[in-house]
Amino acid sequence: MAGGTFKSQNKIRPGAYINFKAVPKPLSSLGTRGVMTMPVAMSWGDTVTELLSTDLLDGKSLAKIGYTAFDEEAQIFREALKHTYKAIIYRLDTGGTKATATIAPLTATAKYAGIIGNKISIVVIDLENDAGEFEVVTLFDGVEKDRQVAKKVEDLDENDWVKFSGTGDLVANAGTTLASGTNGTISAGTYADYLNAMKSYKWNTMAIPQGEEEANGIVKGNIVTYITNMRENLGKKVQAVMFNVEADYEGIISTSQGYKTADETISPEVFVAYVAGLTAGSDVDTSNTYHAINGAISIVYPEGVTPYGDEEIEEALKAGKMVLSTRQDGVIVIEQDINTLHTFTPDKGYAFSKNRVIRTLDEINNSIALLFERSYIGKVDNNEDGRNIFKSDIIAYLNMLQSIAAIQNFDSAEDIQVYAGEAIDAVVVDLAIQPVDSMEKLYMTVMVG
Repeated sequence: MAGGTFKSQNKIRPGAYINFKAVPKPLSSLGTRGVMTMPVAMSWGDTVTELLSTDLLDGKSLAKIGYTAFDEEAQIFREALKHTYKAIIYRLDTGGTKATATIAPLTATAKYAGIIGNKISIVVIDLENDAGEFEVVTLFDGVEKDRQVAKKVEDLDENDWVKFSGTGDLVANAGTTLASGTNGTISAGTYADYLNAMKSYKWNTMAIPQGEEEANGIVKGNIVTYITNMRENLGKKVQAVMFNVEADYEGIISTSQGYKTADETISPEVFVAYVAGLTAGSDVDTSNTYHAINGAISIVYPEGVTPYGDEEIEEALKAGKMVLSTRQDGVIVIEQDINTLHTFTPDKGYAFSKNRVIRTLDEINNSIALLFERSYIGKVDNNEDGRNIFKSDIIAYLNMLQSIAAIQNFDSAEDIQVYAGEAIDAVVVDLAIQPVDSMEKLYMTVMVG
């Protein structure tokens, strides 16, 4: 008896021809949010560092950026990671010097340039054994970070803090501190390098936490152009948060306030990092309107700016500014989760100024594009059957969004069409959706009789 599988019903011999196929499942899923990026001047670290929120608490950030969560200098990183899980940090300063120390024939060189390297010291201990071995201990700020046993310099491996060089037998030393480490400088060109580098990473929101003087109009303009190009031409739906910028575009968020707690002051520039992290970490079904700033006791304004009253808050909102205000119970909140878009058109109405709506639209764009790239390009026939499979996957995905109240009133029979394009390999999708926003305005009339 013959048997096997079949592609068509053309077998000659009697037998059982059986195909096994998986039950079709939706290929799409919600995209992952929670990644922000920002360029900052640093005293330690690589050009690009991926810093996790857990790194600050478990001490891993020390080797990455030179600080832990408890260091004052880590404030901007703490703020950036309060509401998101990853920050892609770009080191703006260039041209710094790596700290070094020589214990002839051994030379220890800090892994990165910057003054943090001057806190590293090396101790070489003679084990006085028959093998003639030594222990080489690397310390940071007096705390042991690495210990190796070797006889010769060549046997040593680099660690998170130093690289070793030289040749020959090691020599005992009670302790030598690395010196001459210096920070680099920042130029307009380093911002351009940053933007170019970020094209290779996946992220949701960019923070430019520099004030008026450092991030001048040229830099701000370049950021707006960059984000616009990413969204409109490259299909990468990202946003940027900047200090006091005029943009009138849904991809740009502007803030100009900070806040004060009982223990510290968060400047308006650092608050930019907070908002970027908050935006990156917010899901499509979440609005940050009236988001409470934990621990805040007062609002901080830039020098020379008078605290906002009701009229100033309204004017700021009309101009597309995200502002802090004080709720009736005294809690400091983000007044409204908006971007800088404030000139509305038939194509981009008021809804496009709401960041929750933008997150939903961006999610749909990014997820369907990824679905198409991973599962359809070059793999599925562009015929009615193939397009119906694609349509089914999109419907399943949109039903998922509707189930979490990211969109509403979606009718799979009426709101989506998938058909062949003009070219033999083209597919066209026409889709109608209604994003959901949060309740923000109550209009109530009470009749008293």
